Amino acid sequence: MIKINDTSAIFEMVKNNNIKFIDFRFSDYCGEWLHISYCADAISEDELTNGIAFDGSSVPAWKEINESDMILMPQLHTAFIDPFATNPTLVLICDVIEPVTNSGYERDPRFTAKKAEEYLANSGIGDAAYFGPEPEFFIFDDVRFGNKSHGNFYEIDSEEAPHNSAKIIDGGNLGRRSQVKGAYFDSIPLDSAQDLRCEIAETLRQVGITPILHHHEVATSQSEIGFKYSTLINTGDNVQKLKYVVHNVCQAYGKTATFMPKPIYADNGSGMHVHQSIWKNGKNLFVGKEHAGLSELALYYIGGIIKHARAINAFSNATTNSYKRLVPGFEAPVLLAYSPKNRSASIRIPNVANENARRIETRFPDPASNPYLTFAALLMAGLDGVKNKIHPGEPKNKDLYHLPEKELKKIPTVSRSLREALGALDKDREFLLAGNVFTNNQIDAYIALKMQEVERYEQMPHPVEFEMYYNN
Repeated sequence: MIKINDTSAIFEMVKNNNIKFIDFRFSDYCGEWLHISYCADAISEDELTNGIAFDGSSVPAWKEINESDMILMPQLHTAFIDPFATNPTLVLICDVIEPVTNSGYERDPRFTAKKAEEYLANSGIGDAAYFGPEPEFFIFDDVRFGNKSHGNFYEIDSEEAPHNSAKIIDGGNLGRRSQVKGAYFDSIPLDSAQDLRCEIAETLRQVGITPILHHHEVATSQSEIGFKYSTLINTGDNVQKLKYVVHNVCQAYGKTATFMPKPIYADNGSGMHVHQSIWKNGKNLFVGKEHAGLSELALYYIGGIIKHARAINAFSNATTNSYKRLVPGFEAPVLLAYSPKNRSASIRIPNVANENARRIETRFPDPASNPYLTFAALLMAGLDGVKNKIHPGEPKNKDLYHLPEKELKKIPTVSRSLREALGALDKDREFLLAGNVFTNNQIDAYIALKMQEVERYEQMPHPVEFEMYYNN
């Protein structure tokens, strides 16, 4: 395998693999992967070294039309061959550059993630932050929805759905379905997505991701694929690649996948638990003699996340739908507490045999978020906790889902809506501004963009409201 560290290696890949197109990809605020495809023979060393121009005014909440010229700077080490393109295509993940200053664009999420890594290194606290996310997703057979001024609806279907148990099907209904909230670790034939997930896992290898495991999740038609952890920026890239692979493999199977957190009422939603640790000089700084084998530094890191969790929600739970998952009773961690092995706490300390694997797991994020902004916000909150020695208090080792009301009131919670999360971000942003990792201009633009989603959602009549109120 060619080590991609200069332009000559890229051109060698192009030649050896008969590459016809080079695809330049970048992420917008909301985490959508955008791209421009160039004919391979139109790309010279100049474009690979100095970047390609594009219109930044067409990306939501980025540039005005009178200052729209921007540059995509390919990161050569990210190169991979697109496993789904009909014509051989080489993909390069890009940073977004301001052409006047030739520096990173402050609203480019990947640039924010890079600055977060640099801030960690410059802080003297550590020299590497490792992230290991667990994005969950749903796989459906049919999805229809519509929104008009005079009505709206959605309807989803899956061969696994319990509501199909009574359906008359040509050739017979085989009745192989789990009940609501009853599909965790299902085996085939109840797990109809086994072969599909195997295909996804093998395809991940082709784009430079090391898959580890996969299984059916708790909800109907819900899956999870675990992959190897890496540094913050590499893991952000890997989440984008995983989503791309999941969508395209499912499409090839005649299925449709979604990372929307809560598409099914009364069943579990999809989370993206994020494992984290800080290292320095090859040593895991989270290893210590405090609770569950954590170091004091790790406890302070947890304290920072708990303190700033509601502001983090604006990035880690970035959709109005996210807060339909963050409710009690659906394995969603809404209580801001930490505990070893306890999956009802929002921060869990996994039980590990190898101390190098010592880490924390933040359980409230979901996969609809922008991974670069989510990981950067978590790191900045944790480092703020370390710098200011924010202790998280005593661990909560009880089942938090069934605490008495009196005890529940003493435990802080995550935000209850995207509006509330954006308000928390507006008020609690100083920890993100340290080292100019996030900027006020960037945060203001993000809040304004997301408030458009909030207002559209809040102003749209809902069918449930007709059921509850029409005859009042």
